Amino acid sequence: MADPYNIDSHKMYFHPERTASIMAARGNWDAAKSVYPIYIEVAPIGGCNHRCRFCAVDYIGYNPVRLNADLFARRLREMGQLGVKSIMYAGEGEPLLNKEIPRITADTKASGIDVSFTTNATVLPDGFLSDALPHVSWIKASVNAGTADTYEYIHQAKPGDFDKALTNLSEIVEARNRTGGDCTVGIQSLLLPENADEIEALAKICRDQVKLDYLVVKPYSQHMFSDTHEYENVKYDNVSELEAALNSYNTDDFNVVFRSNTMNKHESGRQYERCYAVPFIWAYIMADGTVSACSCYLMDERFELGNINENTFQEIWEGEKRRRNFEFVENGLDISVCRKNCRMDEVNRYLDAVENDPPAHVNFI
Repeated sequence: MADPYNIDSHKMYFHPERTASIMAARGNWDAAKSVYPIYIEVAPIGGCNHRCRFCAVDYIGYNPVRLNADLFARRLREMGQLGVKSIMYAGEGEPLLNKEIPRITADTKASGIDVSFTTNATVLPDGFLSDALPHVSWIKASVNAGTADTYEYIHQAKPGDFDKALTNLSEIVEARNRTGGDCTVGIQSLLLPENADEIEALAKICRDQVKLDYLVVKPYSQHMFSDTHEYENVKYDNVSELEAALNSYNTDDFNVVFRSNTMNKHESGRQYERCYAVPFIWAYIMADGTVSACSCYLMDERFELGNINENTFQEIWEGEKRRRNFEFVENGLDISVCRKNCRMDEVNRYLDAVENDPPAHVNFI
C-alpha cells in the first residue's frame, strides 16, 4: 500500500542533529534543557461541534476557551527562533472554530514554522481559503464513515455535516488548484466495526468526488483517561482483504494509506522500555495556554511544563517543571501504562534502535 508521506512510519532520520542531541542528553539536564521540539501540536480552541464516540480527549470537557492571538503571535516568533519547525493545529477542540485561525496560520508561517491542520472540516472560517491555505503544508480531515447515517452516528454530528465536510474539502482542493498551491489534502478514518463496510465507498468519494490526495485508514487506540471505552477491545487481526481491496483505488494522483504496520503493533505491543521522545521532540499547547510534554497526559501535572500566557516559551522549556518532567521520564515513567501506538511510537522505536539495537557492522556504511 503506497505511503508517500511516511504516515505509517516516522521522519526522525531526517533530523540527525536532534537525534544526536537527544542521545547526548541522556541523564544530563544541562544538555537536555536546550533541545527544543521539532513539532508542536496546538489547540486554538477547546470547544468542538462534534462528540465523536471515539474521542480520546472527551475527559477534558470541550471547554470553549481560545488562544490569545496577539500573545500567541509573540510566542510563535520566539518558537521559530528557538528551532521549532512545525505546528499541527488540532487539539482538544475543532481548530477551525477559532475565527482568528487565518491570522494565526499566517503568523505561524511568518515565524519560519510549517503549518498543518487536523480538522473535522465541517466549518470553514472567513478568509481561510485566501489568507490561510497558501501557508499550509497539509490538511487532514477526520471523516469516519462512507455514508451520512453512519457518519452522524459515529461523530454524533448534526444532519448534513457529512456533506458539509465533503463540500468544504472540495472547496479547499479547488482553491489550492486554482492558485497553484502545494497543500496536501486528505481524509483519515478510524477503522471501526460500524464503518468497516463503508471504507471502500469512502475511498471512492475521496478519489473521484472530492479529488483528494489520500485516504488514511488507521486503527483505534484507547486513551488512558478517556471517558469512552466503546472501542477498547476492537481487534485488527483480519484486515488483509480490506487492505488488498483498497489498494486497487491507488492512482498516480491518489493514495490509500492503510496503516497495517500500526494495526499489527496494536496487537504485538512495544519493543522498547523507555520513552525517548518526551520531553524533547514534541510538545502540546492546550487552548488555555498550558504547555504539556505529551498529548497523552494532558491535565496530568507531572507533564505540565508551564503556560504561555504567563511565561515565554524559552522560560517554560528550560524551566524547573520541564527539568522535573525530564527526570521523571528518565527514571520513573512506566510506559506499559502509556497509550498504545502513541504519536511518538515509531520515533521511540527508531531512537531505541540507535541506542540499543544497531545492526551488525554499522561502521561499514
